[in-house]
Order: sequence, then C-alpha cells, then structure tokens
Amino acid sequence: MSTSPVQSDALAQLRVQIDRLDTQLLQLLNERAGVAEAVGELKRQEGTPFFRPDRVAQVIAKVQQTNPGPLQNQHVAAIWREIMSACLALEVPQRVAVLGPEGTFCEQAAIEYFGSAANLVYCNSFDEVFHATAAGTAQFGVVGMENSTEGVVTRSFDLFRQSPLHMIGEVSLLVRFNLLRQINSLEDIEVVMGHPQALMQCQKWLNEHLPHAERRAVSSNAEGARLAAVHPSWAALAGERAAAQFGLHILAHAIQDEAYNRTRFAVICLPQTMATPAPTGRDCTSIVVSVPNRPGSVHDMLTPLKTHGVSMTRFESRPAKSGQWEYFFYIDLSGHPSEPHVKAALTDLQAICAFYKVLGAYPLGQDV
Repeated sequence: MSTSPVQSDALAQLRVQIDRLDTQLLQLLNERAGVAEAVGELKRQEGTPFFRPDRVAQVIAKVQQTNPGPLQNQHVAAIWREIMSACLALEVPQRVAVLGPEGTFCEQAAIEYFGSAANLVYCNSFDEVFHATAAGTAQFGVVGMENSTEGVVTRSFDLFRQSPLHMIGEVSLLVRFNLLRQINSLEDIEVVMGHPQALMQCQKWLNEHLPHAERRAVSSNAEGARLAAVHPSWAALAGERAAAQFGLHILAHAIQDEAYNRTRFAVICLPQTMATPAPTGRDCTSIVVSVPNRPGSVHDMLTPLKTHGVSMTRFESRPAKSGQWEYFFYIDLSGHPSEPHVKAALTDLQAICAFYKVLGAYPLGQDV
C-alpha cells in the first residue's frame, strides 16, 4: 500500500519533532552527568561510597510516581537505571565480578542491578567470583543463590559461610533456557551442554526430544554456548544473550520444565566497600546458624522467631562435614536487624547457637 503525500508530510514533521526532542534529551542528560561528576568529587573528598543502591531505588521510585505516561513504569525504571549507571561511571567505574563468559544469566542479573556501564569481571566459577570480590579485584560480585524449580545453589551457600563478604542486594531473574546450535537443525545432536542447574531444569524437554544425546555439565551456560559455537554436533542450553554473543541459532525457545522459572542472585561485597543498607520497609535478613546436636535443638532455634513475631521465608540445611551428623541452617527472615522485633529475635537466637553469622540484610529485589 502506497503512502499518500499528506501522510508523508505528517510523518516527516513527526520525525523532525523527534529529532528536536532527542537533541534536547541529550543536552539534559549531559547536564545531569555534569552534576553527577560534581557529586562524585564531593564524595571523593568526604570518603563516602560512590554507589548507593538505596539512592538508585529512591530516584527510580520518585520518577515512577510522577510518570504521566504513556511510558510504562517498568520501562521508566530500566531507562533511569541506565542513566544513573552511565553517570556513576563518570564518578568512578564499578567493577563487578560475574560468572562468565559473556552471555550468562549472572551477567544479565549484574546489568539489571548496576546498569550496563559497570565494568564486568568475568570469572570461571562462583568460587572465583567470591575470591575476586574479597581480594579487591572487583568491588562487587553477583552469584546465583537459588532457583524456583531446583532449589539452592549449594556451593554459593558454602562459600558464604567461609567468606568475609556480605549480601547488600538481590535480583530475581526470570530465566528462560533455549536450545542453541551452530546448525539450524535438531538432527544429529550428540551432546547438550549446560550448567548442572540448567540440565536439571530442562529434563522433560530433553527426554522427549533428545533422549539419546549426552548431557554434559559445564561451568556456565554461556561456556556451553561458546563450545557449541565450535562443535557442529554439540548444542547448548542458554539465554538469548548467549545466542547473540556466539552467533548461534535458537532451535527451541523456553524449554525449561517450569514456565515461571526464576533464579535469585545475590549482590555481594566487603563490609568496608559498602555497609549494610538502611531499612526500607521491604527487607530480608539472611543468616547461617548451627545448634548443638541434641533432641529439641532445632525447635529451640525457631522459638525466638515465633516469640518475637519474625517470619521465616526460607529454611535450608547443609551438612557441616564434621562427620558428626551436624548441620548448618541457612535462614531468610522478613525484616531488618535494626527493627526492634528482629533485633530481639536475633539476640535470643545467637545466645543458643553454636555458630551464628549474619550473611546480609538488604532490600527485597524486584522481579525482572
């Protein structure tokens, strides 16, 4: 269908209007960046933290409250996060350790939290993410903690117990696994690669469509995509970012067993890099404890929470590996340690524990 001269003129005028607005937006963004640089200089003189996730959340919430539309609030949040990330990069670039290579869901979670202007440090394992963050190679780290289908990432929990790092934030990411391959065909696939969690989360589809293919665990889904890019008979389970990164065909979309499949990522750092965030009214406190191995000890451990009215949102046990059938218990509590009822419950709980450690207190993450 051809476009009439009247329509062409109207379209041309609208494009001129958009060009003018783009020029104005760019000028305003650069003005904002200049103010951000001045803020950064003051922070440098005072020795205060450059990155303030609570401030980011406050700014985004305020902008959303005054948003007249038609932009949706979720898109406004994404735009402002990128603006603030770019401005922060002018003050001081944020180094963030993530599981690599490029294209992992861990990378995606870091970008959702810090914005794409962050300098990402790619690591081969969550062990390396913890080490890089603790050693100062990166100021922050992002690690997987649990999946809505397969449960906790046990290695992350074990590392937390031994590490000086603490949690200052979280990201809940909707995870969709796609089957990626160099060749655009399901025929003659010999190996399907993925992170162990990904392989478990896609069992039903793989059993039905590729029952004879070897399932090979790799360090990350993006690493599987990287290998699939150089082996024609291999395929990988990964996200769309990995497909674009390594030039692979998506043979099947969203093949995870559960449609609403989420992975929770923790944002970690040294306490001297960033202290425990202030309470927001929507907070979580994560702790790890152990109690003496005697009858009723687990009941006794939970009593302070009931007495002081503190809700427990997660309870996981991990063997202490002492050979004595002892366990560490990882617990998420609703609330912040500065709140009187939470503080009272934690004080009573610590008194009866053989081991007690607060892993972090942080604002609840928004689903992405």
